[in-house]
Amino acid sequence: MIKAIIVDDEPKAIELISSYVSHFSEFQLVKTFRNGLKALEFINVNKVDVIFLDINMPHLSGLSLSKMIPKETAIVFTTAYSEHAVESYNVNAFDYLLKPISLERFSKTITKLTSAFSINNVVDTNESSKTIFVKSGLETHQLKVDDINYLEKDGNYIYYVTPHKKIMARQSISEAMQNLTTDFIQVQKSFIVNFKKIDSMTPDYITVGEIKIPIGSQFKSILTKKVKSYPKR
Repeated sequence: MIKAIIVDDEPKAIELISSYVSHFSEFQLVKTFRNGLKALEFINVNKVDVIFLDINMPHLSGLSLSKMIPKETAIVFTTAYSEHAVESYNVNAFDYLLKPISLERFSKTITKLTSAFSINNVVDTNESSKTIFVKSGLETHQLKVDDINYLEKDGNYIYYVTPHKKIMARQSISEAMQNLTTDFIQVQKSFIVNFKKIDSMTPDYITVGEIKIPIGSQFKSILTKKVKSYPKR
């Protein structure tokens, strides 16, 4: 499933693009935003494959936002102003849609996106068996995602902690999240936890094995929603 969000300050534009996305079963619209800052906050803690992004928005423009999101996220700019097209391609936009957007033109973008994600194996139909490659110094380690207990940020580095080893990689939180499955959630500015590995939880910390991980105040509401929506296994 290709996960998408829409960022546009116009409710009618969000409604139109949402209706278009609903026609394509390969895509899941996970969230919509009328504020670029709120969208950035969401992207920093959630995996997003595609962002349909309006260029002209108050406070934080689409072009400015596009420079802050992970390079793995495909950007499809949407705008009523054709003069922005050249500038948008300068930030490696996947595509550019001029409003009013027709379903025919939108379908062409979807076809290109589906093909690109298929070629790059971005869509993983069996998340539980997913493996990732983590570069640590001169070595590259292959990890089964299900084996990871949690990740801990320390300065410019992240530690991938499994029951048997601890691997250090030079990454940001957002870069690490892009390679993980939906079972992982950021619970504190320096910690990402594998939801499957949680043994117990209090309002202030999570226990994974013998490790107690503090819950950041800004992440408590996100964690609560995750607990409520997490599928029973």
